[in-house]
Amino acid sequence: MPRLKPTFSDKGLRIRRQRTIRDLKEKFNLKKMNVMADGSRIPRGIDGFNLYIITTCAFLQAGMPVNADRLGILPEEAAKWQKFLVEWTPLYAKYSDKKNGRTTAVKDQLLDIMDQCIGLDQTNRILDRIAASPNVTIVDMETFNIKKGVLQKGTRTISNTPISEIVNAALQSLGGGSFAVKCHNSTSRASITDGADSVQYAYLIGTTPPESVVATGLTKDLSTKASFTLALGPENSAKYLYIYFRWYNTKHPELAGPWSGLQTVLIV
Repeated sequence: MPRLKPTFSDKGLRIRRQRTIRDLKEKFNLKKMNVMADGSRIPRGIDGFNLYIITTCAFLQAGMPVNADRLGILPEEAAKWQKFLVEWTPLYAKYSDKKNGRTTAVKDQLLDIMDQCIGLDQTNRILDRIAASPNVTIVDMETFNIKKGVLQKGTRTISNTPISEIVNAALQSLGGGSFAVKCHNSTSRASITDGADSVQYAYLIGTTPPESVVATGLTKDLSTKASFTLALGPENSAKYLYIYFRWYNTKHPELAGPWSGLQTVLIV
């Protein structure tokens, strides 16, 4: 029996079917992103990112004090996040018009904004800092799609008991305003203690030591490695570094260990 050549209508049906399958795959991928680990905190799909950027922009500007300030997001960072939404909104409106507005150029511009947003987070570690903030709440974590700690190790068992170990930190000056930092607990080998996935530290540069770890002006950050380099810049030479440490769990901040005593080191 001879094979029939596809008619124009057959080709049109095939194209529509392919597009339907592609759309379903996109939706499926977006659903997978919602349950994936930290690598996809910021959705990689256009529709998923649209909801994410709208929700997070509104959230950063809400609250009293403003959520961005409460979570340690710098004004320039919050402004850039808002700028992404301003640029995104008219393009997404075009993209939503499948018949007249969804062009390759529009899609490429949307993908470029997504890349810029992801790049800003990767460079400034915005979501990692939110996860490590002492003020973070469950609502914050859900809003920013932070389901796990910055580098939560799946093989590490997390207890419900707060960490009791105190960080023993050794700082060695490397010159140029940098220090090699090695943290350990009761052992002599630098390693993250059980129940933690990172080291949190709070520091101040100047000539007057802070009264406590909750004093204003302290900068907080974290390291997922027990040995790391703290670069403060050569412009801070001849000043003093005042620094506290504690073991931290980015998935369970409530289990963070006690702060260590204040260490004071001359910056050279």
